[in-house]
Amino acid sequence: MQKSFQKIPLLLSLIFFLASIFSFLYLYQEIKNNSWEIDKKENEWRIEAIRREELKTLNNSIEAIKEERQQLETHFARSSDVVLFLNTVEGLAKGAGIEKEVRSVDISKDKKALMVAMEAKGSFPDLYKFLTLLENSPYELELIEVKFSRETEPASSDKTLSASAWNATFKIKLLSFIP
Repeated sequence: MQKSFQKIPLLLSLIFFLASIFSFLYLYQEIKNNSWEIDKKENEWRIEAIRREELKTLNNSIEAIKEERQQLETHFARSSDVVLFLNTVEGLAKGAGIEKEVRSVDISKDKKALMVAMEAKGSFPDLYKFLTLLENSPYELELIEVKFSRETEPASSDKTLSASAWNATFKIKLLSFIP
């Protein structure tokens, strides 16, 4: 009987030991799985944090170039902004001190440019100044045709070019046009 009494605690110890080993292995596997899940979630969180940081950087970049973008857009005339372009040309004419009259405004056949025909009157230096202002305007222009003609012959005592009245015809192609 003594031997059987010693076998029971040994058997119970062995069962408890095996249960402890299986519990340890089960808990170890669960911890390993949780660790893998945590790593996966941390990676997702890092990716999201990087994405948010890139978004902030992009928004800051957009804000930083907003003024430059607006300035750049003034160099292009949309079909709805033709009046703005004509007002700019009108301002250039006033700045040069000439009288200008727009004869026609058409969209080119390829629909990529705006064609403007105008006549101007003034002294030769003022008309030349207007031509220079057109060439240096913020819009990309191609001067298709420019004709200068003297309106009247100067008096015999005044033969200078600047004293007589001149007419000019301009045909302009606005290349920076967005239909």
